[in-house]
Amino acid sequence: MSLKSFASDNASGVHPRILAAMERANAGYARPYGQDPYTGQAKEVFARHFGPDIDMYFVFLGTAANVLGLRAVTRPWHSVVCADVAHINVDECGAPESVTGSKLQAVPSYDGRIRSTDIEPLLHMIGDFHHSQPRVVSITQSTELGTVYSPARGWPTRRRRWT
Repeated sequence: MSLKSFASDNASGVHPRILAAMERANAGYARPYGQDPYTGQAKEVFARHFGPDIDMYFVFLGTAANVLGLRAVTRPWHSVVCADVAHINVDECGAPESVTGSKLQAVPSYDGRIRSTDIEPLLHMIGDFHHSQPRVVSITQSTELGTVYSPARGWPTRRRRWT
């Protein structure tokens, strides 16, 4: 039995079912720039799940998705609060800060997770135009350390600093 790694969306080949769907979509012609039937079908599915006012942006890498999502909800005077070991903080070569213009504020994490109390020291600056304004708290369901957020699981009792 081989161990599968989910470390990156670009570390392995395309799943055969995805590749087969791409082959089917590649047959014939379709209008460009979102006017194709595949984009229309995707919009219908997303609207059904998230409501009719949803906007979709197709990207091919996780970094692009993260940066685009953050850019949609921040401006350069904002900050994004994240765990010190968060993917956006340690694995994307500065792209979130470079593209959004927003500051990442990394807080010490608990096994890759952060608590609301970890964010409290950053809240004193809200409304002070001399400081970046916290706008987003970024959490990752499955952290870089393999831990997950779960109401049933509770939190570790001992604080661990990861370097």
